[in-house]
Amino acid sequence: MINTKIKPFSATAYKNGEFVEVTEKSVEGKWAVFFFYPADFTFVCPTELGDLADHYAELQERGVEVFSVSTDTHFTHKAWHDSSDTIGKIQYYMLGDQTGNITNNFGVMREGQGLADRATFLIDPEGVIQAMEITAEGIGRDAEDLLRKVKAAQYVAAHPGEVCPAKWKEGEETLAPSLDLVGKI
Repeated sequence: MINTKIKPFSATAYKNGEFVEVTEKSVEGKWAVFFFYPADFTFVCPTELGDLADHYAELQERGVEVFSVSTDTHFTHKAWHDSSDTIGKIQYYMLGDQTGNITNNFGVMREGQGLADRATFLIDPEGVIQAMEITAEGIGRDAEDLLRKVKAAQYVAAHPGEVCPAKWKEGEETLAPSLDLVGKI
């Protein structure tokens, strides 16, 4: 999946009190995060979505749009948004994927269950997948680590010939791969 372009899709999302149509064209020209989760009204999912909501403003400042995706409908997303304080904080897109088209496009549909895996994809402005993370059912994700990956991907995109080492944080030294570095790190 890394370095492949996202496939065409169309879905209805709930965002800021409205239902809006979203397609792959909605992603063009900007950084995007697709944040798949199994289902609304569950246990780990709201903790992850709430954590992401708490970091949404900083992602927006970096030019990143967020699209959460489950196989629930946009109507269910609205009901959950209206009934949960944690989910009520969400200002990003909540895509309904009841056909499973988007979930299957990203290869994260659970066989025979009709539910998405816990999966995160970072997409660059050309629509190419730059990072992905998939965890087991009981393992929640961390929006701070996602933000670190966003910063690293944006840095690498803006600085050809440089790479970000493990645990890299914004402002720290990067590496310029070369023959001189082989065996020296």
